Amino acid sequence: MTSADASPAAARAIPPIVTTSPVLDVVIPVYNEEIDLAPCVHRLRAYLRDAVPYRYRITIADNASTDGTLAVATGLAGEIPEVEVVHLDEKGRGRALKAVWSASDAQVLAYMDVDLSTDLAALLPLVAPLISGHSDLAIGSRLARGARVVRGPKRELISRCYNLILRGTLAARFSDAQCGFKAIRADVARQLLPLVEDTGWFFDTELLVLAQRAGLRTHEVPVDWIDDPNSSVNIPATATADLKGVARMIRAFARGALPVSEIRAQLGREPIGVSTPGVPPRLATQLVRFAVIGVGSTLAYLALFVLLRLGMGAQAANLVALLLTAIANTSANRRFTFGVRGARGAGRHQFEGLIVFGLGLALTSGSLALLHAGGEPGRFAELAVLVLANLAATVLRFLLFRNWVFRKNR
Repeated sequence: MTSADASPAAARAIPPIVTTSPVLDVVIPVYNEEIDLAPCVHRLRAYLRDAVPYRYRITIADNASTDGTLAVATGLAGEIPEVEVVHLDEKGRGRALKAVWSASDAQVLAYMDVDLSTDLAALLPLVAPLISGHSDLAIGSRLARGARVVRGPKRELISRCYNLILRGTLAARFSDAQCGFKAIRADVARQLLPLVEDTGWFFDTELLVLAQRAGLRTHEVPVDWIDDPNSSVNIPATATADLKGVARMIRAFARGALPVSEIRAQLGREPIGVSTPGVPPRLATQLVRFAVIGVGSTLAYLALFVLLRLGMGAQAANLVALLLTAIANTSANRRFTFGVRGARGAGRHQFEGLIVFGLGLALTSGSLALLHAGGEPGRFAELAVLVLANLAATVLRFLLFRNWVFRKNR
């Protein structure tokens, strides 16, 4: 939810400062950054001194660095009065932010990456709505209108796909989950941080999703951002951990294990219209969720087919693999794609899902029959034909699910 969205709750202005505590605490999480740390801190301090009219602090959070980073940080703290150092014995950006933010006495808590990929001119627009009480969180966005971004096509594609997945699976309304440029009000952080489990890169996403579900207002700032070519982020490992985090949050929300309604009541915000049981998602969201479930079902189907093909014929292997994955696919789409909860109608949905399965079976079996009519094909040819047939069956399945099996008010 962006700052332009309305909220019935009145803005809660932060009371005037009467102590020496800073208004703003900017945290820089670092791991083995002995070369880049000092230039980053000096640039940030110069900007804060010249452009931010509030008392501030810069906190360097050392994530168990093994080089000279801690010594450089300690030297900066001795040189600059506004700089403090916190050392952690374990790695993890989320762990560092949670530790420093939980202990900070500032009223607004922010963080940024040490490479300063984001132009510092966006920092004051980032924190001002939080200081005024207008918003609860603020994020820099590389995907919002007006942002200017310089990075390779690979990272651009990964970023957009990840945020598309978040919109489809967790109904996320923010545009950029992973930009290393965020801020949060301290009173909000005290409520949300105990619920955040991740200690790594998924920390940001988890925090933002919890805030959205609690009815909080997130302010987005388009940023100028230049990719750091020397970034040490392990993209495959990070992507895997993020997808595991998404699955964990889906399970938690499905079980009702997260007390977001209590947080909403404590912080005085009203719901912001996230998807709720009984309200089917919009078509775009349905398509994304159906596609994600479909990819998983197809991979499971192919793996089962190859495994079963070792001990039975092609038609029998296709029947068993398709039946097992069809049942799981219907259950997943019932809950996540079309927003149907509870046991009511589940038997009818599975029965009608089996009818849809029968049509898919006819399509795939017919394709195999035509393939085998010309002789004994190889395994690769069988898989290629099955993939194409399943794509056609998938389109048919979505149309029948949406307009017949799970149609609202049939």
